[in-house]
Amino acid sequence: MIGALAASLGLSPDDPSFWMPLVFMGMLFVLIVAGTVLDGFDLGVGILLRLAPIEERGRMMALLSPWRDANEFWMLLGVGLFAAAFPFAWGVILGQLYAPLTLMLMGIVLRSVSFEFRLRARTEAKPRWVHGFWIGSLMTAFGQGMALGRIATGYQDVAGYYWFSMFVGLCAVAAYVLLGATWLVMRVEGDLQRRAVNWARHAIRWTAAGMVAIAVTLGLANAGIFYKWSNLSHLGPAVAVWVAMLLGFVGTEMVLMRLPRHAERFSWVPFVGCVGLFLLMLGGLAYSLFPYLVLDDMTIWDGAAALGSMRLVLSGAVVAVPLIVVFNILAYRSLFGKARRPAPMPGADMSSRN
Repeated sequence: MIGALAASLGLSPDDPSFWMPLVFMGMLFVLIVAGTVLDGFDLGVGILLRLAPIEERGRMMALLSPWRDANEFWMLLGVGLFAAAFPFAWGVILGQLYAPLTLMLMGIVLRSVSFEFRLRARTEAKPRWVHGFWIGSLMTAFGQGMALGRIATGYQDVAGYYWFSMFVGLCAVAAYVLLGATWLVMRVEGDLQRRAVNWARHAIRWTAAGMVAIAVTLGLANAGIFYKWSNLSHLGPAVAVWVAMLLGFVGTEMVLMRLPRHAERFSWVPFVGCVGLFLLMLGGLAYSLFPYLVLDDMTIWDGAAALGSMRLVLSGAVVAVPLIVVFNILAYRSLFGKARRPAPMPGADMSSRN
């Protein structure tokens, strides 16, 4: 398959002009997956702040503290890698996704500022920064969903597709709520865990609707993608993906129904199942779009930088990746497992937890 693809481009599989863009796309996919999952539970918990009791909001934000800097790192690294490796596609895609990316960037900045300022604010001002973190999380998730909706419709300027992008934005908010809620189910106990189970059960239906809508729209909006998934030679893997997603949704829902009383030792299963659903969706999206950066218009080789530039970026990546792996193993080693509720300080009142 690789040989046929290289031949169709008039290149050899051993030619750096052929395999270097593939390497960068593989790296970019890993960063997108890491950013979606690892920053995703952070976003989900932020969106859930307004639904949580006032006395639990400070605790929820404190649970995120060990991973806040690491979570934001993935997005910045992904954007930098894409701009460096595919500069000819950068301007085209940025122009098509200007509105959702601007909304997402504003949300990221607001989240970061609110989180840091809350730590240093006076007690009476803390709820204001919690509210800012919630708004920033909502903006970021909705912006990502809108961008995904625009990509799925091939950036077509039709009124109905803009409404579809907004629908996907809402479903993306639900998907991150599901990821954040299942993470809380795994991490906490008591009343907050019961609430998280309820939030997850409400969000899972909208998440399923969004994933199905993306898959159907990709096929209906582009004949090439429809052929990819319906071709008899690829029908087996396509059916396997759909069955795996169905089992993932059903299995996650069944475990949530039994929590927290009857299946406490399986409290990690909904989060792992949710991560699996995200991986299936992102993998299916990557398969559908490959080898295009802009559907039917620009392939990854059309958008790639000059060979010398790619060599320079790849040399930096070879040095940086091992450091990144070690850093993130240390940062995320306590992601699983129950978090202990901190003992209250003597004389502390409930308002100090906001």
